[in-house]
Amino acid sequence: MQQDTKSILATGRRKESRARVRLLLEGAGKVTINGRDLNKYFVTVDQVMQVKKPFAVSSTEGKFDVLASVTGGGINGQAGAISLGISRALLRFNPELRGCLRKENLLTRDPRTKERKKYGRKGARRRFQWTKR
Repeated sequence: MQQDTKSILATGRRKESRARVRLLLEGAGKVTINGRDLNKYFVTVDQVMQVKKPFAVSSTEGKFDVLASVTGGGINGQAGAISLGISRALLRFNPELRGCLRKENLLTRDPRTKERKKYGRKGARRRFQWTKR
């Protein structure tokens, strides 16, 4: 990843989602995801709060602009991926934030993914219906 002096790049992942996050150092707290505003991209309050949580925990709200490019997965997975990307970018900006971000579990990548389908099964665990006759 290439970095300049005015921005910090980081990657976040969750389920099938991948987020490339660019933290602009001279900002006013504007968050843009795939060219859309944060509140237009994420409709529920929980998703918006999850994206903003790294800033709230590290008390850096309104100091950075965020440009995020996210692909794959569902909307909740994308929110988690962006949150992890922002946390990693904040850590690159100031390594002293590790303690407060770690305490809120924002630096841990959630490893849960969809379980693969097995042969002889209808899904990952679901069996075909058994018929007596």
